[in-house]
Amino acid sequence: MSDWDPKYFERDEEKLKELGYKQQLLRNLTPLHSFGISFAAISVQGIITILFGYSFATGGPGTMTISWITVSFFSFLVALSMAEIVSALPTSGGPYFWAATLAPPKYAPLASWITAWFNLLGLVASNTTAAYGITQLIATAAAVKRPDFDPTDGQDIAICAALLVSWALMNTVGRPFLKHILYFAIALNSVGILALAVVVLVKAPTHQPASFVFTSFIDHTGPSPDNGWASRASPAYVACIGSYMGLGAFFGYDASAHLAEETLRAAWIAPLSIITAVGLSAVFGFFLILALLFSIQNLEVFDTSLYENPVLQILVESFGPNGGVALFTIPIMCIWCCGLFLTMSNSRLIWAFSRDHGVPYFFSKINEKFMSPVRAVLLTSFLSFLLCFSALGSPIAFTAVTSIASTGVLLSYGIPILLKLIYHEDFCLRRGPFQLGCVSRLISLVAVLWVILACIILCLPTETPITTQTLNYTPIAFGTLLILAVVVWLLRAMRFFVGPVKNWNATDISNLMSSTTTTTTSKTE
Repeated sequence: MSDWDPKYFERDEEKLKELGYKQQLLRNLTPLHSFGISFAAISVQGIITILFGYSFATGGPGTMTISWITVSFFSFLVALSMAEIVSALPTSGGPYFWAATLAPPKYAPLASWITAWFNLLGLVASNTTAAYGITQLIATAAAVKRPDFDPTDGQDIAICAALLVSWALMNTVGRPFLKHILYFAIALNSVGILALAVVVLVKAPTHQPASFVFTSFIDHTGPSPDNGWASRASPAYVACIGSYMGLGAFFGYDASAHLAEETLRAAWIAPLSIITAVGLSAVFGFFLILALLFSIQNLEVFDTSLYENPVLQILVESFGPNGGVALFTIPIMCIWCCGLFLTMSNSRLIWAFSRDHGVPYFFSKINEKFMSPVRAVLLTSFLSFLLCFSALGSPIAFTAVTSIASTGVLLSYGIPILLKLIYHEDFCLRRGPFQLGCVSRLISLVAVLWVILACIILCLPTETPITTQTLNYTPIAFGTLLILAVVVWLLRAMRFFVGPVKNWNATDISNLMSSTTTTTTSKTE
């Protein structure tokens, strides 16, 4: 039976109706489309290019290879647990919808609200990171031909704005071309990675030994090799903070969940897309890391790189300036595709949250001409643009933005998985076709513990001695985000936000609002 059989449309719409919503978006995404969106959003090639130098200095090749395998394994477990949830609850709300459904009714609105804040601001910050990352890579590539090239803050912001506008246009007026760009992104993140890795290995003048790639340890986290975190704390500490490359890569794969209301056979295809995207990204990313490590020509390049990006330096040494820059455009294009599909995912989240009155209902409008939530697309682009200004004259502030992206998204994954773990019997009553069987609870437990550990690692200081310039501002950024979410909840949201509307009939809403009013009145008295 074809994926396009009318029966699938009817079943998908019936399932959505059971969850309390009517079909508004165009449901035409095939398995390849659903997989490709999460696969492109992860974009391991782009993340590896950006963080390769940091990871090399923080633990070295041995840490890079082992940490990538470790992070990939546990991220796959998180993806498995998420896949089981989305199979049961295939809606555009994603994690916040799951949290509301899995939590007890009394706590559902608050759980949904906190999860939505983490997921929304984390993904918006991810878009900002993608735009600014491309800006920095373009400047690095330009320095090959013009060593004196140093873009101003205004030029950086202009490039970021242009990128965000391009993503917004493609998600609105350019929607008919999206499927072609998606096929290109899939090829770029699979065949492109393999091709780049192979040609680098073949063309490299010399190769590093396997002992260097898998066992060597480097600590450049301090003012001198003998005064870094390995001596001040332990090599294990350096290995933990050296895992940032993997932690920064494996998020954004909830995109398939946010596009569930546009996917055929969503209860099957969305979960399979998530785990396939994470699994293949882990394999392709590991192969690329190995190829780059084996192809390093001069270890001093990471201290005195002419182009400020070790990946570009490796490419230039193997292919010359012109060939190196040409190949360097591949990860830049990968990140552009990542930002494009993150914008799509973010807009569906904002649209769904608006539909449930978490943000102004104005953004829940679907443009019938483009069959896209145009207002939500514009809002996510505007918010991402505002965050770009954090980079003006303050790299520390922009680091806080990237921290929000990583910790926010990870926590938005962890909350519904934790609720599934605690209220597992209730979840079993609503399971979808994709099930983990007897290992479901164990996988959920390991996934939750991993999310907690990953968030702790992301909050650790990465350089020593700790100063205002080297302090890891992730805890401050995360704490500010959490306090802001709670304050808005207490001052306003708890009076109108009841979680996903489908969970509440008129009596439930009346009772909840009456309870809220009574509580507020008693506090006033």
